Amino acid sequence: MPVLPGAEPFAHDGGPVGVLLCHGFTGTPQSLRPWAQSLADAGLTVRLPRLPGHGTTWQAMNRTRWEDWFTAVEGELADLRKRCERVVVGGLSMGGALAARLAQRHPDDVAGLVLVNPGFALADRRLAALPLLKAVLPSVPGPAGDIARPGVTELGYDRAPLRALHSYVRSLRDTVRDLPAVTQPLLLLRSTVDHVVPTESSQLLLSRISSKDVTQIVLERSYHVATLDHDAGTIERESLAFVRRVAA
Repeated sequence: MPVLPGAEPFAHDGGPVGVLLCHGFTGTPQSLRPWAQSLADAGLTVRLPRLPGHGTTWQAMNRTRWEDWFTAVEGELADLRKRCERVVVGGLSMGGALAARLAQRHPDDVAGLVLVNPGFALADRRLAALPLLKAVLPSVPGPAGDIARPGVTELGYDRAPLRALHSYVRSLRDTVRDLPAVTQPLLLLRSTVDHVVPTESSQLLLSRISSKDVTQIVLERSYHVATLDHDAGTIERESLAFVRRVAA
């Protein structure tokens, strides 16, 4: 199936420190591409995969599940560990939940986490009805494009495929349950105004992880897709400093 122009994965082979970045639900690597490029320009080895079902059509995504997305990033982590001495994993929104799951399942392979508006809890009231809705509706209007910066758009679906969404929501039970298993250093970057993920999501993360090295940075000028928003430069600078510190 053809991939949307701009939704292609990104890979760069640099030095012995690697970074794996995970994009969000219905999004594409485009939402993290400037971030990935900044890390590559700094000499790091970077992988930014396109998750299965993303960057094509929402109908195709509705045939994929959380397990498919996690298997994809798990494979990227394994490949990076063969190449790199240390690997830091980052993610936006659902990508943050994927990154945390990698840290839980592969603690010796993940040296640190960089999470931007991670999606451990969602704000949409329709989620409670998902088991019924997915049986009668294939999709609902999607969350793509929550960006404060004028003229900037996110490449993603304008529909949220409900079977795929239900698999994501169900996966959060295990991911949230196992948050105490996260012991790695954490850099959390959180927008004060986010129309997709509520503040409670970051609060849940911070209240349950076992990490002792935790840095939280509040992004006051950006919405959910902060990696393309006014604070993108802050994310790039702070994450690079964090990666260099935890990999030293």
